[in-house]
Amino acid sequence: MSQDSATATEAVRKLSGRRRREVVAVLLFSGGPIFESSIPLSVFGIDRQDAGVPRYRLLVCSGEEGPLRTTGGLELTAPYGLEAISRAGTVVVPAWRSITSPPPVEALDALRRAHEEGARIVGLCTGAFVLAAAGLLDGRPATTHWMYAPTLAKRYPSVHVDPRELFVDDGDVLTSAGTAAGIDLCLHIVRSDHGTEAAGALARRLVVPPRRSGGQERYLDRSLPEEIGSDPLAEVVAWALEHLHEQFDVETLAARAYMSRRTFDRRFRSLTGSAPLQWLITQRVLQAQRLLETSDYSVDEVAGRCGFRSPVALRGHFRRQLGSSPAAYRAAYRARRPQGGGPEHVVTAAEPVVPSQGSPVSRRAPLPAQPGPPPSGPSPSGPSTAVADAGRGEHGKPGSEAYAAGRPALPGQRSAP
Repeated sequence: MSQDSATATEAVRKLSGRRRREVVAVLLFSGGPIFESSIPLSVFGIDRQDAGVPRYRLLVCSGEEGPLRTTGGLELTAPYGLEAISRAGTVVVPAWRSITSPPPVEALDALRRAHEEGARIVGLCTGAFVLAAAGLLDGRPATTHWMYAPTLAKRYPSVHVDPRELFVDDGDVLTSAGTAAGIDLCLHIVRSDHGTEAAGALARRLVVPPRRSGGQERYLDRSLPEEIGSDPLAEVVAWALEHLHEQFDVETLAARAYMSRRTFDRRFRSLTGSAPLQWLITQRVLQAQRLLETSDYSVDEVAGRCGFRSPVALRGHFRRQLGSSPAAYRAAYRARRPQGGGPEHVVTAAEPVVPSQGSPVSRRAPLPAQPGPPPSGPSPSGPSTAVADAGRGEHGKPGSEAYAAGRPALPGQRSAP
């Protein structure tokens, strides 16, 4: 789902005289992935006026000395350098090679200058790290690939990172989630500039939906950001993941960390970019998804095995996160399973379920942040869990689009406006 700032029009500065809105500069760096890099080139660099798509002028700029190496060892030579950015009304940074290394100072200066002169600055996927390093995201909402959202929040605490969104439009600064979400944001830009018909015509040419509803929730992973590995909170989070079948709340986690609730909340946010209450409810819903897909437990049994106080609590949180009831999700999932494949293992009521212990907690991807109501389940300390069933924080609308005729859509497969 896109997040359009209510004050977006106020946030946009007036373009300086030498810049043109229809001129789009794409800033490339060595080590950037080819897919993300190609998205703005495909959207803004091809003349599709015959299909009703207004033409942009594309300037592909090198953010550092070339040639630029990309995915698979390919070498690229950009026709322009940083000086060409001075003519662009839109500057797109499609990716950055490393979320842990600083971008070139000269490129950051060029981005700041462009922004000061009224250019619209766009960061796709890890390109958000370049915008953040330039200070362009300070005090603003932003998103990036859910894997990197906790790292972005930790490295740049003044950025309001929202890992739920496919893209965020804050007027003159826009960011998107990973890979395909870059297409969503580029289509949104065309729609903002030239209207729905132009964006729809372009989407048809690209053979993609003109607007996807929903966000990144469905793709969130249980694993942890790399930076948390050496932190004492890692043990507490690992314990929580291994005991989701038990009923506990954030007060319990804070006690295990030997911290006050307030201190625990602050430390958890600084490490992961997510409130612990939001994270915990997401983990319980993800566990419920797995059991609905791989077991024959009733919805009531699934609720109990995921630490929810009642089936009502599970249904409410499940629908808010995935746009579907647990029963409908299971039915659609089974209807979509490949025909003729080998039998899929199904856990029966006689088999014990060990919630996701498997291997040690992965350090290769981040802790997902998922807004929504606090976790359900009896609270050793009282009111926390009662709030969980109240259903605060509803975000997004249920999605029901099918992939193709004759194939039932899987509830919860939502897409960005």
